[in-house]
Amino acid sequence: MANTSSAKKATRKIARRTAINKNRRSRVRTYIRQVEEALASGDKAAAQAAFKVAEPEMMRAASKGVVHKNTASRKVSRLAQRLKVLSA
Repeated sequence: MANTSSAKKATRKIARRTAINKNRRSRVRTYIRQVEEALASGDKAAAQAAFKVAEPEMMRAASKGVVHKNTASRKVSRLAQRLKVLSA
């Protein structure tokens, strides 16, 4: 348990930031899932539309520090590759 007032404030800040990051991470996972479901169904148009929305969301999460930049880039790259295979 925090004793000093600064430590108590830090605990509150961490809790706030954790909640925000959890929400952002959840949004990213939702958008990735939508792309993967569209890819699985074979719907090229829906997959492209979902990817177009998911990519900036993933990169925004990376810029906010929710996920690492390389992780977001890797996920975008792999989804784009799967989308390319579907449209070929």
